[in-house]
Amino acid sequence: MTIRVIQWATGGVGRAAIQGIVDHPELELVGCWVHSDAKVGRDAGEIAEVGRLGIEASQDVDALLKLDADCVLYSPVIANPKQVAAILRSGKNVVTPLGWFYPFTSEGVAARGAAELEAACREGNATLHGTGIHPGGITERFPIMLSALCRAVTHVRAEEWSDIRTYAAPQVVGDVMLFGKTPEEAAASPMIRMLGAGFSQSLDMVAAALGVTLEDEKRTRHEVSVATRPIDSPIGPIEPGRVAAQRFTWEGIVDGTAFVTARTNWFMGDEHLDPAWSFGPEGVRFEVEITGDPGVKTTFHGLHPTSVESGLERNTGVVATAFHCVSAIPATVAAEPGIRTYLDLPAYGGRAAPQLLADRAS
Repeated sequence: MTIRVIQWATGGVGRAAIQGIVDHPELELVGCWVHSDAKVGRDAGEIAEVGRLGIEASQDVDALLKLDADCVLYSPVIANPKQVAAILRSGKNVVTPLGWFYPFTSEGVAARGAAELEAACREGNATLHGTGIHPGGITERFPIMLSALCRAVTHVRAEEWSDIRTYAAPQVVGDVMLFGKTPEEAAASPMIRMLGAGFSQSLDMVAAALGVTLEDEKRTRHEVSVATRPIDSPIGPIEPGRVAAQRFTWEGIVDGTAFVTARTNWFMGDEHLDPAWSFGPEGVRFEVEITGDPGVKTTFHGLHPTSVESGLERNTGVVATAFHCVSAIPATVAAEPGIRTYLDLPAYGGRAAPQLLADRAS
């Protein structure tokens, strides 16, 4: 059965998602919502650089919700919960990298404003699934899988090292992430709150999967490093004394000790910094480490661009985020109605290259 999909937004994630949908043998793109007036009326395939698909980009929400579609891949810059609820009530499943990874209390009850979305799922007989990379995969799906190799787990760590010079969103980098600002200005960063909403759910999911209850309050830290000489960046030169690297940490606590940790290390390169932070010999990467018997550590390469220039052209981390969402669509559509997490869905993977699938079918 072909699963009919609407792509909601065509930024970096959305364009890559269209590429993934077109290549997936079980999926068909049937609609496309765009934020930009300039994209209205354009062919969705041309926006995603895969050739014409005969799908006209639109801002008409009502018309899109009336389409005969099974799923919406929802990836605008900022989630609108009321919009997501409307999509669910229309009978369409939703896969998104924007949250709802594990929006539950320790008793498994929908929390953090998610009760309304759970009700919308029931009304529309639809499923909502949050996925992505970090949070949304590296932080919970893969640690839970690796923990099966261990007994007596005492700590779970998921950590990112990224070069933010490869992130082609200057307004976000400068005005939201607050790179290039003074340390005092960066101390008011909204990222602890904005990202913390997702990472806190990741911590809760890992704890639930491993059978422990975290203390109500998560422990958070925000550290900065400043430039010691001008550093070229997508937002212009970062002058000495201005923020050129940031580290955010979220910890889930059991008996006063961190049981699960999520951390991001975001650098504008790792030269000319004070403190002198470094990517280390392994460079940009993600790591997952389980402390137990035995201990397990896994490093993920390939989810970062190989150079600043290639990242500005096509950021592989953004692309992988999109494809993780695309890969989740069949399992999400097949799931029972409600907010469904990695703890509910069966294991799912990607698909082979189209020419290999065609060869096998013949």
